[in-house]
Amino acid sequence: MKYLLFCVLAIFLGLPAVAQQTDINRYTLYTGFDSMISPARSLTEYGFDLDFGVTLKPWVALGVDFGALGNGIMSGTGTIKGSETVYAPEVSAAGGDPSAILVPFRSRTYTFAAGPQLYLRKWQKITLFARPGLGGIHETADLTFPAGLGGLLTELQLPIPSSHQTDTTWFIGAGGGCDFNLSRRVGMRISVDWINTHLFSNLLTDRQNYVRFTIGPTFRWGHL
Repeated sequence: MKYLLFCVLAIFLGLPAVAQQTDINRYTLYTGFDSMISPARSLTEYGFDLDFGVTLKPWVALGVDFGALGNGIMSGTGTIKGSETVYAPEVSAAGGDPSAILVPFRSRTYTFAAGPQLYLRKWQKITLFARPGLGGIHETADLTFPAGLGGLLTELQLPIPSSHQTDTTWFIGAGGGCDFNLSRRVGMRISVDWINTHLFSNLLTDRQNYVRFTIGPTFRWGHL
């Protein structure tokens, strides 16, 4: 996916700089289909994304973004490996294999972000953009403990975690994409974002990486 995105951007950047955009709208509203994956947890979520931006200069805008995803999990489950949890050292010390402990879960995730979006307006029909990622993420997860796990933790004198987990924290990342300009006021947007965060730090030792894909229409109005 990284190489594909790089090749697409390289092709766009190599196009002749003709028919540059001059009549630019001040406000942009985007809403579309949202898909976010966390490969380490075998998790895929589906939902919607809503973004509102105000263009300050032809090359930069400030905006806010809200995404809601959940209850669409690849192959019916997401999975937490025991080797990625705070219990791994004690399980290993007792002669067990923490990587053999797999805990399925279902989750729902909300993201909130605000910040700049940088535009490249060299072509009339296509607008490229890039943006840093900084915001908050809220996730709830319902865990399904495998048989015997509660007894193992009790034997090791470890607390049994709640089957319902909720956490809110911050994330960093970066992203970009392009708008296909169907008219001055309407476009079709495709974007890809990378997000790095550390949810459930009381349970999971590693930070999580997410990749988010969105596609949907943009509506623009006002004059710059």
